[in-house]
Amino acid sequence: MADLNIRLSFVILITHINMALYSTCFWIQSGVMPYLSKRLGMDTVMFGYLQTTFAIIQLLGGPLFGRFGDLFGGRAALTLAYLSSGFTCLLMGLSTTVPLLFLSRLPSVFMHGMQAAQMVVTDLSSESERAGALGKLGLSYGVGMIVGSTTGGLLISRFGESSAAYVAAAGSVLNAIVVLKYIPAHTKPVTSTKENKPETAHSKSIFNVKEILRLLSIPTAAEILAIKTITGLPMGVFQSMFSIVAMDHFKLQAEHNGYLMAYIGVLQMVMQGLVVGWLTQWIKERMLLSWSILLICLVGLATAVMTNVVQFCLICIPMSLAISGFYLTTNSILTKIVPPTDTGAMLGLNMCVHSLIRSVSPTIGGFLFESYGFSSFGYMQFLINLLVFLYILGCRAN
Repeated sequence: MADLNIRLSFVILITHINMALYSTCFWIQSGVMPYLSKRLGMDTVMFGYLQTTFAIIQLLGGPLFGRFGDLFGGRAALTLAYLSSGFTCLLMGLSTTVPLLFLSRLPSVFMHGMQAAQMVVTDLSSESERAGALGKLGLSYGVGMIVGSTTGGLLISRFGESSAAYVAAAGSVLNAIVVLKYIPAHTKPVTSTKENKPETAHSKSIFNVKEILRLLSIPTAAEILAIKTITGLPMGVFQSMFSIVAMDHFKLQAEHNGYLMAYIGVLQMVMQGLVVGWLTQWIKERMLLSWSILLICLVGLATAVMTNVVQFCLICIPMSLAISGFYLTTNSILTKIVPPTDTGAMLGLNMCVHSLIRSVSPTIGGFLFESYGFSSFGYMQFLINLLVFLYILGCRAN
């Protein structure tokens, strides 16, 4: 038993190392994107189309990737995600025209490193520890965000966008090699599921749409996903336009933008890895979900009235707490309402929500920023999340 626990702990440790390196590469290429697109002559609207293209491609791949992980195991899922990341970054570095930059988004259809890591951690954690275990992934992701944002800014400033993209591609390939050497082929428990959970179907097809949609019929699944979509839309709008806001509104250079993203990464690392996991031990997940939505609402109002980057840095503290609490509680709830054999597919549907938001938010964000200015993002977040919070209170009252 002790040897088994040591092996499981080692696998989880490697998964966290993978997550940190994946995040590093992701944030390097994220830093490359706005400056490369600007050098190629893209305006704000075209940049929004590029972000939308990326999100739609990931939207299409998310559910299939989840089914792939359920059927072929954690090692195959992680390897596929990291190789997709490497190919995406490589093509980005080779992009010398706008069409080539759009083409570089195609391999990202399976670039779901966080989803793959969540599959492995979900398989290896008990339900009582699920939220905390998923939160610790945020700790590793935050480390990568800090390193990637800072490194990306320095690489872009000193060596150019293409060199930074090649570094991210090399890191992604290294990640895939580590997975093949140290992650076991299958991490799901062999034991049967709980009686109060729906039976999993036995189809072995990755492209079986009925198997994916079947999960939506599970009680509370559709409701949680709908809440996640509505609440996440205003945040997605702001996040999709943040690189443009940093350049045009805050007037930050690439290196300073990297430092700001590193600061946000530290906050995310602390909130997801430490604070929210501790809160879930004392507060019920659904109660924490409600208060997270209310805090997101109030943060939106504060965002609408802020005027400089220093104020934004202060607002980022409650913002990180609210967003971390919201995403961790919803992720935990969704993985608990399905049997272990379907957690990958459910995480795939969960990732679809993120991709759907990212597919529409750049267009909405570009329109709002051009027509109504930066403050419109905050007012939108305030109004929508206030309605969601009132809906949840109404459901509890009934």
